[in-house]
Amino acid sequence: MRQNLYFITDAHLGSGADSRQREQELCLFLDSIRDDAKTLVLLGDMFDFWFSYRYVVPRGHVRLLGKLAQLADEGVEIHYFIGNHDMWLFDYLDKELGIVMHEDPEMMTFDGKQFLIGHGDGLGHLDRHYDFLRWVFRCRVNQRLFALLPEWMTFGLAQRWSDYSKHTHNPDNLRYLGEEKEGIVLYCKERAQKEHFDYCVFGHRHTPVDTRITLSENPHRDCQYVNAGDWFANRTYACYSDGKLTLNEWTPANQN
Repeated sequence: MRQNLYFITDAHLGSGADSRQREQELCLFLDSIRDDAKTLVLLGDMFDFWFSYRYVVPRGHVRLLGKLAQLADEGVEIHYFIGNHDMWLFDYLDKELGIVMHEDPEMMTFDGKQFLIGHGDGLGHLDRHYDFLRWVFRCRVNQRLFALLPEWMTFGLAQRWSDYSKHTHNPDNLRYLGEEKEGIVLYCKERAQKEHFDYCVFGHRHTPVDTRITLSENPHRDCQYVNAGDWFANRTYACYSDGKLTLNEWTPANQN
């Protein structure tokens, strides 16, 4: 019986020597939830880079795309919240697979509960430099100009940018920094002042987290915060089932 809600994030397919293995394991996981998944939410950066040309489909990832098509054809509702690596997916997954695309965090209702869901980049405004780059990359004019470049050039530039981003990333940030230093948590707390939600589920940080967000001035707005981690190093995912939201780690041994 299809009744569960699943969240997966940050597979970064196309990056790293084990990309094919990650994709195969992700497909095994998707096979394991075929019978009980009602809704699947992809929290972004499933691809390390994607640019949707009008007539050209980026090479690779056919196993994942085929598996998503199979789930969609079988009646699983699929949502995709674009990340900072795949913000140029545009309408490809929507038109080809019927996946509902989201550019920014949104509220979703499932089983009578309210979920605040998003990828997580640029939230909290703790990095003004990145805020500017995010605006540049999401600017429609810049996207049209980028599309004029030949694909070998766009993918080459994207690969160098991705490598630079990984090289300069501070490993110390791959841990939960606490409510006052996590941009996503600060964003959730700000929104909780204005509206009610039961759960916040995000990705981007590559850090599996299951905690509570507390509002001392309004404890009735406290909520559970889950960061689904990633499918890059941790193979973690979140699942809402039987009234509980849990953070889980997948291994081939525990597949259904």
